Amino acid sequence: MPADLSRDELLTKLNLETSLINWHDLQTYYARGHVVRVGPDLDLLDVAAELAADNKERFERWMKEDRIGDVPPNMAQAWYDRNAELWAVVVAPWVLVQDRSGNDLH
Repeated sequence: MPADLSRDELLTKLNLETSLINWHDLQTYYARGHVVRVGPDLDLLDVAAELAADNKERFERWMKEDRIGDVPPNMAQAWYDRNAELWAVVVAPWVLVQDRSGNDLH
């Protein structure tokens, strides 16, 4: 992400690049280890902005709390079986995904 963007501009840009995608369409990225699971309690855009800002401290904390991380094989299989529709945003080379199927969107 361009360093000259303000946080609000970055969030707006990321919001425009966020969309729903089926898990089957992410298999290549998953196989390469480029998919990051974002827990439903986090704001996907905030996580993407922190990744773009290379905020290692925050990411380490979220990982320790298991709020972000790799997609475990059992979750990947469950998503594959139902071809889950996930929210996704790319912060190259990573694809951040979030399953909001059990949560109300506001």
